[in-house]
Amino acid sequence: MNFTQFLLILRARYKIILITLAATVVITLLVSLIMPNTYKATTSLVLNYKGIDPVTGIALPALLMPGYMATQVDIISSRTVALRVVDDLKLIDSPAVQAQFFAATKGQGTIRDWLAEALQKKMEVAPSRESSVIEIGFKGSDPQFTATIANAFAAAYLQISTQLKVEPSQKASGYITDQIKGLRQKLEITQNRLSAYQKLHGIVNADNRIDVEAARLGDLSSQLVQAQAQSMEASSRQRQTQGNGNVSPDVLANPLIQNLKSTLSLAEAKFADTSQQLGSNHPQYKSAKSEIEKLRVNLDEQIKLASGGVAGNARIFQQREAEIRAALAAQKSTVIALNGTRDEFKVLTAEMESAQRAYEGAALRYNQTNMEGQSNQSDIAVLTTAIAPILPAGPKVLLNTLVAVFLGTLLGLAFSLLAELRNRRIRSIDDLMEILNVPVLGVLQWSSPQPQRIKFYKRVLGHNPKLN
Repeated sequence: MNFTQFLLILRARYKIILITLAATVVITLLVSLIMPNTYKATTSLVLNYKGIDPVTGIALPALLMPGYMATQVDIISSRTVALRVVDDLKLIDSPAVQAQFFAATKGQGTIRDWLAEALQKKMEVAPSRESSVIEIGFKGSDPQFTATIANAFAAAYLQISTQLKVEPSQKASGYITDQIKGLRQKLEITQNRLSAYQKLHGIVNADNRIDVEAARLGDLSSQLVQAQAQSMEASSRQRQTQGNGNVSPDVLANPLIQNLKSTLSLAEAKFADTSQQLGSNHPQYKSAKSEIEKLRVNLDEQIKLASGGVAGNARIFQQREAEIRAALAAQKSTVIALNGTRDEFKVLTAEMESAQRAYEGAALRYNQTNMEGQSNQSDIAVLTTAIAPILPAGPKVLLNTLVAVFLGTLLGLAFSLLAELRNRRIRSIDDLMEILNVPVLGVLQWSSPQPQRIKFYKRVLGHNPKLN
């Protein structure tokens, strides 16, 4: 079927189209006039996603996440919000509502759920496409009731939104409270262990004590080096005195020995003179010889005493070296023990500080979540409250009429095509060719006879092309 055939069908079936269009428009007008007036009240809410939480001070970039507005629309349209509206307005206490419920459900189900479902059907939520405003609309036959329900939905949504925000914080607060108890016990245990360790080892400040002991160890090391040098020098002098004490510097440097040697030299010189002048049996000779022997004995004793002093001095230095070495070894052991004690002290201190940081962090988080759990603040605010509408929102007679004209035209076209298909007629050459499937050789045109008045005008006025 081409467009020419379609137009021919419409021209032939125009009565069906007009009757269908007229019936549709009339029925629509009657229904629109019979239907009761419907009023719509709207409440506007704004979601302030650029605000700052008054409790935590953290920015709320919630609307930056995809799906946030759709989530809020779903929350408003949820059964939970509708049930909260029913409870807040105490609609189930109305005798009229109870009567409607029993008439509609025969007592099956609960009136609370039935009311919530009925309110959901008449409630509309329209989020703005390029802003953070959401409109909550409610339709009904009573203007004041529609405004009340719209405002009640907004209030219930604010309460549910705050509840959804507060309940996780309250649960987290309870969980953190249990964790804080365990962290406090752990902190007390670590503090007690650290205190007991300090008392046991007498530690006030491990670093200061280890510094003092390390300085003492260094001092003993220096003293040991000095004592070793002195001991080596004393041992060398002792070996010299043991080999030949007369040439020992310590012996030669002794003033008494030097005096004895001088006296002995004088006595020997005097004895030499006496021996040349007197005989060996002369009393002076014997006296001089006895004096020399006495001086030599005395000199030998003094040399022995001086050598013994050098040996005693060497033994003293050796003993002092041994004592310093023992003190150094003991000090090393003390420093090593202090290093181990300091390491253990640092481990205990680190455990205590870690437990304290964990406890303080949990306490800080508990305070924050506790405040959030007790907060009734919300990032949603009512922009405009619903008021009782003056003019009805429906039925819209003009709009319904225009829609009826459009639908009636479509129905008329459909009915005309259906009638043509049920009773197919030949209305053009194309129809004939489709039915017979043979080519058309010629067309005989037929014109209806002209009325007598037109013929009279042709004879009187002459030929008129418009009348041909």
